[in-house]
Amino acid sequence: MNIFEALRESHDRQRNYADILVKTSGDNAERVEAYKQLKAELQAHETAEERFFYIPLMEHDNGVDLSRHAISEHHEMDEMMETLDETEMSSPAWLATAKKLSEKVHHHLKEEEQKFFQMAGKLLDEKQKESLAGKYVKEYEEQLTEA
Repeated sequence: MNIFEALRESHDRQRNYADILVKTSGDNAERVEAYKQLKAELQAHETAEERFFYIPLMEHDNGVDLSRHAISEHHEMDEMMETLDETEMSSPAWLATAKKLSEKVHHHLKEEEQKFFQMAGKLLDEKQKESLAGKYVKEYEEQLTEA
């Protein structure tokens, strides 16, 4: 498995959890569980991705701006999750923020897969792609168990 395959597995889960979340209503167990899954997935993915994908890419001049942009989007998603944590789940404002988060997740993943992966594929050699995948998966799994 290479780093792109490992990241795409999490991306698929993120899309699925985000889609499920915005279809929920009210303060009920379904919404609580959907949000819990999405939040845990995003946080584990962000941490592992920043450590074992973005930081190695920032060692290359061509990787700096895109890495900064992607990390900035992670921060925006973190802020949206903080807002969700502070808002009553039954509130219309909660669903509005959840929809914004879902849109940001979908935008970020599309941009990453269509632009970022192309550039990263040119900057990393095959050995790095394999090595980073192993490190990413290990960190990701550790982060998930802590969630």
